[in-house]
Amino acid sequence: MSALNVELVAAARKVWSGEARMVRARSIDGEIGIMPGHTPLLGVLVEGDVVITTEGGERTASVDGGFLSVDHDTVTIVAETVSTTTR
Repeated sequence: MSALNVELVAAARKVWSGEARMVRARSIDGEIGIMPGHTPLLGVLVEGDVVITTEGGERTASVDGGFLSVDHDTVTIVAETVSTTTR
């Protein structure tokens, strides 16, 4: 199975990067799920959680809004502030 290359970036630093099976986030149009093979997308995020599912579990990042870009199994999430937890 292919994987997503994910990069989570706050204004001042890279918070996390790695491979994931799925990314879930809340956009201005509602909740969105990204899996390998997803069509290119540029979305505006609202305040809430971004959940990154990896082989080892889930990483949850609370963002204050921002942007999500998907292109060729690469997901880039950019927000002003980000706080993370791992489950």
